Amino acid sequence: MEILIGIIVLAAMFDFINGFHDAANSIATVVTTRVLTPGQAVLWAAGFNFVAFFIAKFIIGEFGIADTVSKIVVPQEGMNILPIIFIGLMSSVIWNLITWWFAIPSSSSHTLIGSLSGAAIAAAGLGAVHIKTVLVIAAFIFVAPILGMIGGYFITILTMHLAKRVKPKRADKWFKMLQLVSSAFLSITHGLNDSQKEIGVISCALIAYTSSHGTTGPEALPHWMMMTEFTTEQVHDWIPILCFTSIAVGTMSGGWKIMKTMGNRITKIAPMEGFCAQTAGAITLFITEMMKIPVSTTHVISGSIMGVGSVKRLSAVRWGVTLDLLTAWILTIPVSGLLAACLYGIFHFFF
Repeated sequence: MEILIGIIVLAAMFDFINGFHDAANSIATVVTTRVLTPGQAVLWAAGFNFVAFFIAKFIIGEFGIADTVSKIVVPQEGMNILPIIFIGLMSSVIWNLITWWFAIPSSSSHTLIGSLSGAAIAAAGLGAVHIKTVLVIAAFIFVAPILGMIGGYFITILTMHLAKRVKPKRADKWFKMLQLVSSAFLSITHGLNDSQKEIGVISCALIAYTSSHGTTGPEALPHWMMMTEFTTEQVHDWIPILCFTSIAVGTMSGGWKIMKTMGNRITKIAPMEGFCAQTAGAITLFITEMMKIPVSTTHVISGSIMGVGSVKRLSAVRWGVTLDLLTAWILTIPVSGLLAACLYGIFHFFF
C-alpha cells in the first residue's frame, strides 16, 4: 500500500511541476504582447486548465489520452508493475526539474513516456513496453510541431486577409482582446492533454494493485480506489480532480525562465501573431486529444510560433534556437529512459 500512496503523491507532484514547467506555453505570448501581466496570466491559464476537467468528463465523455498512457507498460508474468511506475515517475520529476532549472522547454509528456519505458525495460525487457504505442508517441515529436507550424502559417495568412482593411491601431486592440480567448482555449487543451497522462498512470497503478491483492481481504483497496480495468466509468472522480487541480496550481506558480524562450526568442510576437499562434496550438492539441495521442504542448506551441513567424519571412524565425529546441526534444525520451533504467537498477532492491 505504501508504494501505491507514493505513486499517487509522485503523480500529483509531476502534474504540479508540469504546470509550472509548461505554463509558459499558454501564457508566454499573452505576457510578451502585454495583454496581461504575468500574475494575471497565470491565474487565467490555471483557471482554464481546471475547466478542462469538466470538458473531458461531461462533453467529450472520456479520458482517451489517459487510456493510451495506462497501456504503455505491459504486465509480464511475475512482474511487479508498481515499482516500475514509481521509478518512472521519480525519473520524470527529476528530469523535469533539471530542464526547468536550465530553462530548456522540453516535453513533460515525452519525459514520462521515456521514463516509464526505461524502467519497464530495465525490469523485464522490451516485452514489458507496448512498443507500437511508444513509437507513435515518439513520431509526434516531429508530427506535432509540424502540424502546429502549418496551422500557425495558414491561420496567420487567413487572419491577415480578414483584417487587411482594419487600421493597425484598431487591429492591435482587437487582437489583444482575442488573445484572451485564444489563450483560454490553449489552456483548456493544455489541461486536457497534460493532466490525463497522470490519470492514466494512477489508474494503471490502481488496476495493478487491485489485480494482485483482490477485492476483499485486509489488503484490498477501499471501494473508492478499486479498479479492475480502464474505463471512463471506473475512473473515480478524485483521480482527474487531483490531476487537473495539481496542474492548475503548478501553472499558478509560473514558469518565467521558459517563458522567455517561448515568448520572443523564437520570433518577435505582436498581438495578432500571438492570437494566431495560440489558436493554431489549441486546435492541434484538440485534434491530438481526439486521436488519443499524448503530445507535447511545448512542441505544438513552438511549431505554431515558428509558423506564424515564417509568414513575415523565413529569416524572422531564429532557426538556431529552433535547432537547439529540436535537439532537446529528440533527446528527451532516450535520456529520461536511461535515467529511469539507472534509477531502477539502484532502487528496485528496496521494493
